[in-house]
Amino acid sequence: MSLKTINTVLATAFILFILWFGTEYILSPETTAPSFGLPSWPSGDGDGFLIIKGIRDVVLALVLGILLVTGHRRALGWALLVEALAAYGDMTNVLAHHGSVATALGVHGLTATLMVANGLLIMRETRKVAAAPETPAPQPA
Repeated sequence: MSLKTINTVLATAFILFILWFGTEYILSPETTAPSFGLPSWPSGDGDGFLIIKGIRDVVLALVLGILLVTGHRRALGWALLVEALAAYGDMTNVLAHHGSVATALGVHGLTATLMVANGLLIMRETRKVAAAPETPAPQPA
């Protein structure tokens, strides 16, 4: 299996996971929110803020999906690296608010780190290798 195939499968898995998770926050925020890792949720009608998180995730997934489908693989690698910051931010938020350390590290931190790894692999796959000169350089006599 080629590096390009592995990268494509991983990127597709991230896109589908982020899209699914974001959609869950939009459609049923009250049942999805407890899995985020924070110890408590705002009282009253906080669904609007949770839906914002869902919309963010759906948009992040769509950006990655468009880059993958259109074949802009180097841009896909960069986008994965940058979008991993959102997951690291979620991890930091959970830790800063004394939420579940296991969820912060095991869900958000792991997801972000895997996104970075996938982004770096795609960057490696798409790097330009300097071509060897077609004709040998003249040798001194």
